[in-house]
Amino acid sequence: MDTTPATDGPILRSEFKDRSFVGNNAERPQQDSRPQKDNNSAPDNRQDDGGKIQADTTRNYADREGNYRNPPRRGGKARDGFVASEFDKSRAGKIAAHQKAAEKLPNTQGNPQPRLSKLMADIGLCSRREADDWIVNGWVKVDGEIIDVLGSRVNPDAKIVVSAYAMEHQAESVTILLHKPVGHVSGQAEDGYQPAIVLVHPDNEWIEDPDLNEVNAKEFQRGFLHGLAPAGRLDIDSTGLLVLTQDGRVARRLIGQDTSVEKEYLVRVEGELSDKDLERLNHGLHLDGEELKPAKVSWQNEDQLRFVLREGKKRQIRRMCEMVGLHVVGLKRVRIGSVNLGKLPIGMWRYLRDNESF
Repeated sequence: MDTTPATDGPILRSEFKDRSFVGNNAERPQQDSRPQKDNNSAPDNRQDDGGKIQADTTRNYADREGNYRNPPRRGGKARDGFVASEFDKSRAGKIAAHQKAAEKLPNTQGNPQPRLSKLMADIGLCSRREADDWIVNGWVKVDGEIIDVLGSRVNPDAKIVVSAYAMEHQAESVTILLHKPVGHVSGQAEDGYQPAIVLVHPDNEWIEDPDLNEVNAKEFQRGFLHGLAPAGRLDIDSTGLLVLTQDGRVARRLIGQDTSVEKEYLVRVEGELSDKDLERLNHGLHLDGEELKPAKVSWQNEDQLRFVLREGKKRQIRRMCEMVGLHVVGLKRVRIGSVNLGKLPIGMWRYLRDNESF
């Protein structure tokens, strides 16, 4: 019994009171107690007729043979002799329980209840893909009831409890910081250029990191590459900090539609820049028919600008500079959120530390 006190908003828990339910939603298979077929009980009238097999299709033989067959697991009608198995009974009970729970939700026409997976992502618990996996595995409780049906809708203020199994699964995800060199693309290989992920192997790990936490040091495993994807782009002609992650929460924070994480760049330029155009770089330019969000642009030195953006359109900085008559000759990303590139050597990578977050 869940004794967690009720609150006004979603509640996240690291584990259920009883972990034994996980994976036990399906009925255990029953021991096969069917009688052994008597080979003498039904004559075998089949014979070879030029390569054609003729089966005994008499009704009596079909009835006898039917006694040894399982009833269909889904569908079927009583008039045809269908008998619901334990599988069908438990499945029907589950659906009925979910329908009954859904009927208790308030009817808000024009403002439908959010899907459980979306609500879990919105409150920062996980990504929607992870939420779907947790739901089908039976790792999520809503107001004390296990929800394992995708697409289920819940109250926005529902109490959400997550199994420790889900948290353990999420804790195994890795996030890697790579100093991407020029000549590698962020995502999939294109035009003969290699993707940045090829640089993520043991020989390129920065083990001389002075802040490396040796207590929680990870040993590289090939499984770390599975599902590892860039959280943001850095074009082929640019260098600097690139984040690759298996963690949906990190990806959502960095590249989600409502992200506001700052990204800092050092940009070496050629050309003349007036004070008025510097103001336009900070705010007032449009790309792809949309007004850009306010940026922070200032001179770092006589030929280098410092850009701080909260969005990431394709080749945004280069296009912004072109609009004010500047030519970019070098671009390096040095910070994402509160995580700095620091002394990470070019072409090498390290793990996101336990005490770091974006």
